[in-house]
Amino acid sequence: MISIQASTFAQVHRELQEAMNAAPPVRTERWQGIAANTDTYELQNVCFEVPLNGVEDLDHYRSDISPSLPWADDHFLERVCGEPINPGVQWANWPYGLSASKFRSSSSSVQRFNHNYMERLWPKFARRTDDGKLPISWKNQTRKYPDKDPRPKYGIAHFYGDLQDVVDLISKEPYTRQAYIPLFFPEDTGKGDGGRKPCTIGYQFTVREDKLHIWYPLRSCDFIRHWRDDCYMAVRLLLWVLDECRKLNPEFWNKVTPGTYAMHMTSLHIFVSDRISKGA
Repeated sequence: MISIQASTFAQVHRELQEAMNAAPPVRTERWQGIAANTDTYELQNVCFEVPLNGVEDLDHYRSDISPSLPWADDHFLERVCGEPINPGVQWANWPYGLSASKFRSSSSSVQRFNHNYMERLWPKFARRTDDGKLPISWKNQTRKYPDKDPRPKYGIAHFYGDLQDVVDLISKEPYTRQAYIPLFFPEDTGKGDGGRKPCTIGYQFTVREDKLHIWYPLRSCDFIRHWRDDCYMAVRLLLWVLDECRKLNPEFWNKVTPGTYAMHMTSLHIFVSDRISKGA
């Protein structure tokens, strides 16, 4: 296990890069749902925490984290659009978008992915339309879908929740321990459809001493292609939740500021072809 306490994301990156130099090789049977044909170097159970110190300036985080811009900003706005769109548009603008394209299904007219962030953050009415875009009339109603079945998807005992439900909960009950949005669903366990699985497990938000904190667990993270963007968009999600809560409960939330960012990665890895030569 690797545990890092750092003052900046840049410091975390330097320490992880050094640790990755000594990481052992690992070859799994499959990668992103396809047969693996190359080794990776892997660090297991990597945890770190960075204080956000009340900073809400995006330029600060852009400088500290160095995400893929402008894509990371554009895709974040797509993620929080409120609709389960799939495939969306920003996947094609990702620096590695050409490799992502091969994971789209040819069974639908829009060639969607078997999952994406928009469907998992806003799952109540996922797959009700081909591309996930909800009718204009839906936006003028109280979160109901105007078709033959206006009910959201149903789980084991209750209707599905979504990111807005998390905001509604924590805005009213700031000290709750239940403000968690999952991205890894029961359908992802076991073999499933044999395809890709979400790397993100979910996000949890907690408030203590007028600070909003985020905990971000992942089962898997590519240090080269995803780590910086994952960090940046999770920070943006914390800031987005903070803004939304201020709208709903300004008396309490106007005094709340960003607290800490905590991340746990069961597998942090790079491919052999990427090792250091690409600035890991």
